[in-house]
Amino acid sequence: MKPIFIAGPCVIESQELLDCVAETLLSLNSQHDIDIIFKASFDKANRTSGSSFRGPGIEKGLRMLADVKQKYGLRILTDIHESWQAAPAGEVADVLQIPAFLCRQTDLLYAAARTGRTVNIKKAQFLSGADMRYPVQKALDAGANEVWLTERGNCFGYNNLVVDFRNIPDMLNIVPRVIMDCTHSVQRPGAGDGKTAGDRRFVPQMAMAAKAFGATGFFFEVHPSPDDALSDGPNMLYLSQLDAVITQLLKS
Repeated sequence: MKPIFIAGPCVIESQELLDCVAETLLSLNSQHDIDIIFKASFDKANRTSGSSFRGPGIEKGLRMLADVKQKYGLRILTDIHESWQAAPAGEVADVLQIPAFLCRQTDLLYAAARTGRTVNIKKAQFLSGADMRYPVQKALDAGANEVWLTERGNCFGYNNLVVDFRNIPDMLNIVPRVIMDCTHSVQRPGAGDGKTAGDRRFVPQMAMAAKAFGATGFFFEVHPSPDDALSDGPNMLYLSQLDAVITQLLKS
């Protein structure tokens, strides 16, 4: 199975940022003969602090994502946090993503499935890979045409995550498309004085380890200047580094 790639900024900060990232992804698509899905969130409803930047909101954010889709021809992935967001997001996005903490929310899964879009369910930090058969079944019962699963690490004490790569083959027993979230897996949740910390140095190694365990897709949050990003900066990959990581992953 040919691997898929998902990349983009954590949250929509500006149209200029979206254009910058989209232009790079378009170039990488041509260079590597791949099909990178553009990812950005219109609302980060699960920030550590209530004062943190959340994004432009659903109405403006979906207009901006639709603009990226129209101008660059890229497929779009965005996440939803509430059931009512599924239908309008599904009008723009090709893939609706269910955040990890919400992966057992039945009504949210049903609403996403009923749009007819691909549903990407991120594995909760408190669940095993095998446990994800239940969220998948909910989505399928609601009529989902295609369901993906994404590994992003498990809680490990306070403010830390650990990745058990055995979850990847376990989830491949449930669905054919299992994605490694290479950037959220290096987070240190809540460890940054009201923000999520992380260590982007390990992103390439996370990707290569996941490949060894059979991952069929790779998710990267990227930014031209991660240290200036308004969300998840410490664990985001520099946009300029994405080419090298993809090149390594595509090597046999």
